Amino acid sequence: MIRIIRGVSYVGFILRAVVTGSFTVVTRLFRADYAQPMIVELPLRCATDLEVTLFASSITITPGTLVAAIAAGTSTQPPVLFVHALFEESEEEALAGLIDMESRLLAMTRGRAPGLRTESEGERP
Repeated sequence: MIRIIRGVSYVGFILRAVVTGSFTVVTRLFRADYAQPMIVELPLRCATDLEVTLFASSITITPGTLVAAIAAGTSTQPPVLFVHALFEESEEEALAGLIDMESRLLAMTRGRAPGLRTESEGERP
């Protein structure tokens, strides 16, 4: 039952992200500083092919973001997404939004949100 509630919550989160992303794209069209594009590298906590696919799809359907590449993981390294972000102010801000989205997805698929990575673990926060 909790997964159904978290699934509905995640769909609502994605729909809100699509609406606000669309609004951002439209409003930025009329500004002189249209975009500050960047590509960020995000090591994933997603473990299964389904989780990686759902996460990459969620990023890509959100206006202003696009998964540019996926690097396969190894036994010692997690898979990595390279995400093109169009309107973020900094790499840290872009990563924070992506990590939040990933946490929400994992809460839906696993029934609980995993702990955040730390610098001492050798991964990005």
